[in-house]
Amino acid sequence: MADVLSQYEIDSLLSEMTSGRVDVDDLVEGRLYKTDVSNYDFRRPNRISKNQVRTLQTVHESFAEVFGYYLVSKLQTVVSITVTSVDQLFYSEFILSVSNPSCLYVFDLEGSDGSGILEISPNLALTIVERLLGGSAEAPIHSRSITPIEQAVVRNIVEHGLSDLREAWRSIADIKFKYQRLEMEADFVQIAPSSEIVVVVSFDVNIGTHTYLMNLCFPTFALEEVLARLNRQHVTSTAVKQTAARLKENIEVMKQQMSTTYLNVVAELGKTSLTVSEIMELKPGDVIKLKKRVNQEIEIIIAGKRKLAARPGSVDLKKAVRVTRPLTEDDLVEQDISYKEKENK
Repeated sequence: MADVLSQYEIDSLLSEMTSGRVDVDDLVEGRLYKTDVSNYDFRRPNRISKNQVRTLQTVHESFAEVFGYYLVSKLQTVVSITVTSVDQLFYSEFILSVSNPSCLYVFDLEGSDGSGILEISPNLALTIVERLLGGSAEAPIHSRSITPIEQAVVRNIVEHGLSDLREAWRSIADIKFKYQRLEMEADFVQIAPSSEIVVVVSFDVNIGTHTYLMNLCFPTFALEEVLARLNRQHVTSTAVKQTAARLKENIEVMKQQMSTTYLNVVAELGKTSLTVSEIMELKPGDVIKLKKRVNQEIEIIIAGKRKLAARPGSVDLKKAVRVTRPLTEDDLVEQDISYKEKENK
């Protein structure tokens, strides 16, 4: 958002070049510099100071981190979310920057008279649906409007994201962000007058090797009381504590999910090698000699990796093994070398 010129800025630049007051060659070669006197546009005052902008960036970085952890657990892939910019724009400029079609989730800011917008690119929404329904989402997805079924799938993600946003904002104000509706076209969303200044927080959402855009839009008139009492030091310390607490909670959730994950466990009695002719000559009752003595430990293989040493036996007339110790690095190296030597012979 920060690198996009508004229509007003484009018109002003074209007007200056047409009148001859600005030379294109000077612009390209960098010979024009800002003077000590600059124009001030009274129609576009900065409602938010730099300190308040930094505070808002800190708050939304905390939100991005927590929401990213949630998407990792839901999509079962690598996800990272970063804040790219915090801008002050006219509401009309924000609407012009929205792609068509798009996914504009309108939410109420309870405790104020305003509403906000969570803009998600259609490609991001379709990627989320693809991953949640078992797809890989590795192939490029063509932008299109999402169907009613896809809307229902993405809504759960959005509502959880608004909950995480509330927790991030709790460090400066207890504002509840309540989902209201979804709009596909920006022309049908009117949360503020066209000339009203809005705060737009832009995010890059990285899922696997792909990057998608996501924006949050807040009208400044709905946040006047909150912005008036912003204290960056207080927000920073509180946000860090909340992030640490949420990180610990996410770790516990991941541990719980991992504890119910099934892994294939194999007890390997031994190895041997036979020629094709020897295999063809096998008859019922023949004995195959393994390269493991009766008094030696056998190996337990978990998810394809050798992990434990054990002794074979039986329990209640059923075959069983008793784990004796974990395999060390020396065991694994010695086993690999000896097995390769015997194979080469």
